[in-house]
Amino acid sequence: MANPKLLGLELSEAETMGADSARFEELLLQASKELQQAQTTRPESTQIQPQPGFCIKTNSSEGKVFINICHSLSIPPPADVTEEELLQMLEEDQAGFRIPMSLGEPHAELDARGQGCTAYDVAVNSNFYRRMQNSDFLRELVITIAREGLEDKYNLQLNPEWRMMKNRPFMGSISQQNIRSQQRPRIQELGDLYTPAPGRAESGPEKPHLNLWLEAPDLLLAEIDLPKLDGALGLSLEIGENRLVVGGPQQLYHLDAYIPLQINSDESKAAFHRKRKQLMVAMPLLLALS
Repeated sequence: MANPKLLGLELSEAETMGADSARFEELLLQASKELQQAQTTRPESTQIQPQPGFCIKTNSSEGKVFINICHSLSIPPPADVTEEELLQMLEEDQAGFRIPMSLGEPHAELDARGQGCTAYDVAVNSNFYRRMQNSDFLRELVITIAREGLEDKYNLQLNPEWRMMKNRPFMGSISQQNIRSQQRPRIQELGDLYTPAPGRAESGPEKPHLNLWLEAPDLLLAEIDLPKLDGALGLSLEIGENRLVVGGPQQLYHLDAYIPLQINSDESKAAFHRKRKQLMVAMPLLLALS
């Protein structure tokens, strides 16, 4: 196992910061930059031209904001679950459901009165978009996730109140976006990677949900959902060459996951995201995948 003091320091620093999102982005950006400086190639990407869908109007402290909800077949669809199953997952605070989205850059536009405003293009899978058109629940969920995604990516504070624009499917023009040519390979934790400690009682600590993906050929990122925690106080994290162990305060959580990759535990970084109630971990790999 890695020395937990290094990771504990990262957790403590992130806990005392007011801007959790900015701190996490700084940690992962630093890890990513250090790794990519030694890389001669970047992950392949492709340009897509999202198709217009609908447009909503909201605002921020800087003025009017329009969000163009677009769609493209090049974006992977979310998991195929029923609305009833999804609602149950949300009610039980399960964060395993993800809606792949492409968040475009802000572009300045003029509204109907000739006043300046900002527009963002958010694209989802076309088949999922058609399903969303017939569901108020899915449409509101996508808008909420898109708004929160834009807030996190661009350090915004958007008004949660919004209004759908009638007879106007988009504001301004929809620009091309760059996405990965192939979906990031995800390593499923459920069942295969999770190794419970021997003799652990069924009424013991809860096993949190874990998401893993390769951000680069030699950078593995992890999101660990901890909905019962408000901060990193009492949270323990240990990383070995092929193992990730998380312990929660008062034995609320315990995760012991085997990862079939060689991790550089000394260079790994972590931070707790209060808003999402997630532990974020950036783990450089000792050997890049071929």
